[in-house]
Amino acid sequence: MKFFDLHVHNAFSGGESSLEEVAKTAKILGYHGICFVFYYQDETQKDFLLSEIERVKKDVEIEAYLGFEARDLRELKELAKKRRSFDILLARGGDVEMNRVACETPEVDILTHPEYQRNDSGLDHVSMKFAAKNDVAIEINLREVLFSNKTSRSKILANMARNVNLAKKYEVKIITCSGALTHWELRDPLCLASFANLLGLELKEAKETVSKIPQGIIERAKERRSENWIMPGVRKVG
Repeated sequence: MKFFDLHVHNAFSGGESSLEEVAKTAKILGYHGICFVFYYQDETQKDFLLSEIERVKKDVEIEAYLGFEARDLRELKELAKKRRSFDILLARGGDVEMNRVACETPEVDILTHPEYQRNDSGLDHVSMKFAAKNDVAIEINLREVLFSNKTSRSKILANMARNVNLAKKYEVKIITCSGALTHWELRDPLCLASFANLLGLELKEAKETVSKIPQGIIERAKERRSENWIMPGVRKVG
């Protein structure tokens, strides 16, 4: 079974660890691949990151991918247009409108922590139906829990569990990520799976959130970057 963490950061994206440190630690922990997540600035930044990630892939011998996380609706619209030029598109959740639009946008791969800084889970059955239709995965972010205070932790866990329950009901994909800002914050893939299991997924389902589901996202990303891909649902044949 191959394991993936599709939401990690490094020194280039506000973290404290280098690309190499994160990649080497991920490999030691048993990951087959990781996605380095950044905030888009311009094409020069994107090209530089692509070359750096390619170098790390060869040096560390681990699969590594470039992801951009949209922080607002403007960034989401801009990144959706550039979808073919990088691997993974994430949308930072928390705001209700951002959650909804992300679920309605087929270019989005992952909606990150939709319950972030909320008193509710940030999603409802309407958003989940759109997420299922557009193949948008809902993230369980371990860092959000690990670095929360005791007062808010129980609320966060309850909201995550509610989203897991809704996702299962509407057959929406769930992905578990570390959200690590440094290589010290990475966790063993089975630790992430155990966390998903705690939130209401069966053990097999929990393991798939760090294996089968992220692998499917990566395969779809590769297809998007191929010459045969036109737009979601439209491909060249023959």
